[in-house]
Amino acid sequence: MTAETNPSPAPRRWLFALPVVLFVALAVAFAFGLGRDPSIVPSALIDQPAPEFDLPPVPGRELGLKTADLKGEVALVNVFASWCVACRVEHPLLMRYAAEGLVPIHGLNYKDAPEDAARWLGEMGDPYTRTGVDRQGRVGIDFGVYGVPETFVIDAEGRIRFKQIGPITPEAWERDIWPLIQDLRG
Repeated sequence: MTAETNPSPAPRRWLFALPVVLFVALAVAFAFGLGRDPSIVPSALIDQPAPEFDLPPVPGRELGLKTADLKGEVALVNVFASWCVACRVEHPLLMRYAAEGLVPIHGLNYKDAPEDAARWLGEMGDPYTRTGVDRQGRVGIDFGVYGVPETFVIDAEGRIRFKQIGPITPEAWERDIWPLIQDLRG
């Protein structure tokens, strides 16, 4: 008698189980994603130095914005544009915080015509200590900007410590931004 070689059924079982295993892995990843807050997008730049840049001022303003301006005191860098509807929503809060002298606020005018930015600030008010024109958006890209508005808390050493995506709200200010500013000031 000759012995017939019978292939082991175990490898075939794994082939049938592979789609089930893949489905379960995708379901777990999907469930994990649903449990996360979509407004929180981690930034690889947190605790890193602000990027190197030197931007000219918005027309009608004397002070542009450069990396060296972000050292020596805790400050905000607010990325805005005249065409940004959400920027109009947060602008009254920025005006209030600037009027109260809570923290220096620097403006990064992102992918905007400089004359449009000047007109917008003339109409809406100018809360910014310094305002740099980032016409092509290169500095915004270096900051990791996803869209406007975005606001960064910069510590006295010029490091990015927090990123607010979307307009600043009173809740975000009280919960995240203002406590961090106070903590960084010591």
